[in-house]
Amino acid sequence: MEVAATVEEMRALRRRFEGSVGLVPTLGFLHEGHLSLVRAARQRDDRVVVSCFVNPTQFGPGEDYERYPHDPERDLSLLRPEGVDAVFLPAKEEIYRDGDATFVEVAGMDDLLEGAHRPGHLRGVATVVAKLLHIVQPHRAYFGQKDAQQLVVVRRMVRDLHLDVEIVARPTVREPDGLAMSSRNVYLSPQEREAALVLSKALRQAEQRFAGGERDGERLRTAMRELIGQEPLAQLDYVSVADVETLQELELVEGAALASLAVRIGRTRLIDNVILQS
Repeated sequence: MEVAATVEEMRALRRRFEGSVGLVPTLGFLHEGHLSLVRAARQRDDRVVVSCFVNPTQFGPGEDYERYPHDPERDLSLLRPEGVDAVFLPAKEEIYRDGDATFVEVAGMDDLLEGAHRPGHLRGVATVVAKLLHIVQPHRAYFGQKDAQQLVVVRRMVRDLHLDVEIVARPTVREPDGLAMSSRNVYLSPQEREAALVLSKALRQAEQRFAGGERDGERLRTAMRELIGQEPLAQLDYVSVADVETLQELELVEGAALASLAVRIGRTRLIDNVILQS
């Protein structure tokens, strides 16, 4: 496994790779969810590249950029047994140089879900993914379903810019008790960790109502809000039952829908989602 710290080092490695290349973009501080993406790439591609970069442009003022978990040696130790060919570990100054003035923005997402609650976040995601795709030139890039809106944004960007890469989505990986795996889970105290289960419980409530025949979007949203309201440590940002492609809220679910939510448990903001489909 080789490690590249600069764009030129990563490009030099890429020129040596033959066959298909799979990229797993991450913020680092890896967990089993990230490793499941690595294993999916290993199964489909001849070469696997993992990027570990805490992207400053997707964090807003007052968010946790400065304290986001960061342990490159730990990440490398987790990746070595997985058959990864290269790890891209750039510094902030390598990705965003003085004078850079170009950003990528997918119109129509700014007032929806994460876009509404984290101004600039999705532009930061689209920009850094575009840069990574340009640097690594993968045939496929692998993303987890947990960050559902990011996945929608990246797919739309790839389509609109005619980028020659396949975006592969993989299911959310959960702890045995249902909590979606997240690097931010490390922030939670034992009491908060227990309270955080309200996210997956609320989504299961929506799934159960949907399986029972409920198709009214607002009733499904209300069921999730009420369950979250029963947890004293939970502060709700949003609940949503939306179209899986446009993320517009649905009054009536006629096909598939994305049920998603964002909840603050103490100082920690967590997101989760499930696809509702017959």
